Amino acid sequence: MRDLHFPGRSAVYARNGLCATSHPIAAQVAIEVLKAGGNAADAAIAGALVLGIAEPQMTGIGGDCFVLVKPAGTEEIVALNGSGRAPMGLDAATLRAKGLTEVPKQGIESVTLPGAIDAFCRLNSDYGLLTLADSCAPAIRYAEEGIPVAPRVAFDWSANLSCLSGAARDFFTLGGRAPTAGQIFRAPGQAEVLRRIAREGRAGFYEGEVAEDMITSLQALGGTHTHDDLAATASDYTTPVSGPYRDIDLVEHPPNGQGATAILLLNILKHFDLQSMDPFGAPRAHIEAEAAKLACDARNRFIADPDHTTRLDHILSPETAARLAALIDPDRAMPAAAPLTEAIHKDTICITVVDRDRMAVSLIYSIFWGFGSGLASTKFGINFQNRGAGFTLAPGHPNEAAGGKRPMHTIIPGMIRKSGRVTMPFGVMGGAYQPTGHARFVSNLTDYGMDPQSAIDAPRCFSGAKGMLVERGYSDTVRAELAAMGHDVNVADAPLGGAQAILIEGDILIGASDPRKDGCALGY
Repeated sequence: MRDLHFPGRSAVYARNGLCATSHPIAAQVAIEVLKAGGNAADAAIAGALVLGIAEPQMTGIGGDCFVLVKPAGTEEIVALNGSGRAPMGLDAATLRAKGLTEVPKQGIESVTLPGAIDAFCRLNSDYGLLTLADSCAPAIRYAEEGIPVAPRVAFDWSANLSCLSGAARDFFTLGGRAPTAGQIFRAPGQAEVLRRIAREGRAGFYEGEVAEDMITSLQALGGTHTHDDLAATASDYTTPVSGPYRDIDLVEHPPNGQGATAILLLNILKHFDLQSMDPFGAPRAHIEAEAAKLACDARNRFIADPDHTTRLDHILSPETAARLAALIDPDRAMPAAAPLTEAIHKDTICITVVDRDRMAVSLIYSIFWGFGSGLASTKFGINFQNRGAGFTLAPGHPNEAAGGKRPMHTIIPGMIRKSGRVTMPFGVMGGAYQPTGHARFVSNLTDYGMDPQSAIDAPRCFSGAKGMLVERGYSDTVRAELAAMGHDVNVADAPLGGAQAILIEGDILIGASDPRKDGCALGY
């Protein structure tokens, strides 16, 4: 239990249903859907669509999603891949011939087709109890009426304002400026798109006037995107990957997501006595950083489109982890892992929901960078994601950019299973940080016995392209010790990621939500 003398937040306890996500209005919408007879799938869709209005810098209908679902009455977990593909006209050799060494983050070349709406329609059809129109209704209302901009959203909006161009500046600014906290953001064009989805399902988005708006806008911006590319967008079910750590199993979405990286990272950490280390001391932070460098290097070499991912068994192998663990010097930092050519950033949302029948959903929904590509359709204001920046232009690489391929994705929903039972849907946001965030969250729970809220609240650090980013929750002494080990230590400009989790403990649900975001856990 936290020390009640200090500021903080308590976990939320409930029996009938619970949602944890990054904005309170979206959490409230999810609970209202559950109370109205919907299940966790219905609530997750409704809440996610509202997040596209509440946090448009993070997510929206022009983006992708990954979902893990544990249906009621079973302990089996289903993975739904709602990531879109590159247009067939994308060609790495052509981009290299233009002198590019990476896919431009805000260029038209980075825009992949939006896969989330197809996945939401499929999730509703296969697992929902309510109609798709029921799940769309709250987002339609809030897109029309508007949502007051929350403090963290305002902070991110201002930081990402410069990437917006063309129609996106018209739809996602207030008179060319980022809104401040408390100002109202409306998206009437998106409300109309959602009304069409509510009436027509998938066809309301991937066909007709909405599709025409997207494809005409993309082609006017120089894109090779076609109606055939958009029509071919389809989500699919896959088999999750998992790995044991202490007394639990970590369950992750398979490639093209980077979930296998979190399993590899935990497999490396098994070779060190973390339990004997101070959870917020330099030795643990150092070992975690070194393991993350090695795990992320493996990710960068192998993870790609499911049809192109190579050596997944190798990544998940205990023998691979043992060999990598042997490379770690407990007293000295190694050079950074091979530099990334594919872009990594940290803008996305997570919504977790558990209902009275114990269906559990962990859903990650994203446009990748802040406001994605910074581009939008001219009529309805659909913000286009820049997931194509997750490709590499390295010739022959499994993740080399090509038409019809899915890029390597950073977003990874997670679940924890114990003794054969699913005990927790969760997610940790933060781009490249996400596998480290998953591993640290699991380690906080199992190595240090933290409750879910404490495990989320705990300070974070991460070694990546900008050196070792350390949150202010670490002491100056720890930062000095890490620097003495050879780490390039910097205090992070913004907090690292954001997490959501729901513990299923008998008849009780325990929700935890990251104070680094504006959201909360709510139950009934």
